[in-house]
Amino acid sequence: MKTNTSINRVIETTYEGTPAKCINAEQQLRRSVLACMLWESSFYEDGVDIAKRIADCVKNVDPQKVSELAIETRTKMKLRHAPLWIVREMARLPKHKAFVSYTLQNVIQRADELSEFVSLYWSEKRQPLSAQVKKGLAEAFRKFDGYALAKYNSRDANVKLRDVLFLCHANPKNKEQENLWKQLIDNKLPIPNTWENRLSSGEDKKTVWESMLKENELGALALLRNLRNMAQVGVDENIVFYALSRMKVDSVLPFRFISAAKAVPQWESEIEKVMLKCLDGKEKLGGKTVILIDVSYSMHSPISEKSDLMRYDVANGLAILARELCDKVAIYTFSDNIVRIPDRHGFALRDAIVSSQPHVGTYLGHAIDFISKEYNYDRIIVITDEQS
Repeated sequence: MKTNTSINRVIETTYEGTPAKCINAEQQLRRSVLACMLWESSFYEDGVDIAKRIADCVKNVDPQKVSELAIETRTKMKLRHAPLWIVREMARLPKHKAFVSYTLQNVIQRADELSEFVSLYWSEKRQPLSAQVKKGLAEAFRKFDGYALAKYNSRDANVKLRDVLFLCHANPKNKEQENLWKQLIDNKLPIPNTWENRLSSGEDKKTVWESMLKENELGALALLRNLRNMAQVGVDENIVFYALSRMKVDSVLPFRFISAAKAVPQWESEIEKVMLKCLDGKEKLGGKTVILIDVSYSMHSPISEKSDLMRYDVANGLAILARELCDKVAIYTFSDNIVRIPDRHGFALRDAIVSSQPHVGTYLGHAIDFISKEYNYDRIIVITDEQS
């Protein structure tokens, strides 16, 4: 019998079964984590399947690399649930457990993430927290002041902040924090001065918004998300514009500005100015760049189950900022056709992208072949939701 037979090679495919480039476990984990909103389905994959793939990849990647990716995902990419899910999976694995405490305390950036992580930990069944998890939660707990704890102290949640404090046995760093935690345990934290609490107490809406803006007490996301509410009650637009001008933009993802401009188109020019501030101090891309944006049918799906924002809105936000970083640029859209669009800036570029052609098929390979013949570029940036 012949023994020197041909090797049966496994052919990698996309979720829909077409041939795909072979990548290692670390690359697969990175792509899966940075290209998803955890538990949310994409056009091609179910959200649960994506979460399972992330869990499977964690097992096969060096724990140091997994830790670094989780921290990068939270601190640089501003994703919240994916890094918590990574740490949950790390806590299951003997070779990863030494990195759990350090990773967990670094990915928890908001007080509600303390209880969210425990909820994830118990998602399959209620079980004791590992020693490394307790240590990480305890260190993270020490980061938050009274305002942060009070703001996210939901008494209706299945897992409350006081529950986490009891579970992790954190030690306060000083007497002041000890007293603060006693208030948390006794449900006696002072009511924080948030817009939600002030409005629910019956205060005049216009007065609340204007005072919060003048006193710089609204975070960037709260400000952008409430612009429509401010406009509806007649808040002085000069106060709004001043608040926008001093807003911190380092933690705001580009699509948030697109969403805000949709809500209050009359303030679009001011929102655009703030959006472009994200690029202050960023290095330009030298040479010639092509930006290729997918405008196919799938890009008209919402980014999450409860969102009215579409995938093309996210793509437009990225394209607007990418365009500003390019020294020389050519911008195209692709669907059934490949269309070069005018070299515009800001929201004018968004409008040109959306109106460039009908939103039907997806022919990325054809588009790249066409551009390669037409334009001599140094790099190409493709913005798409597909699996090519």
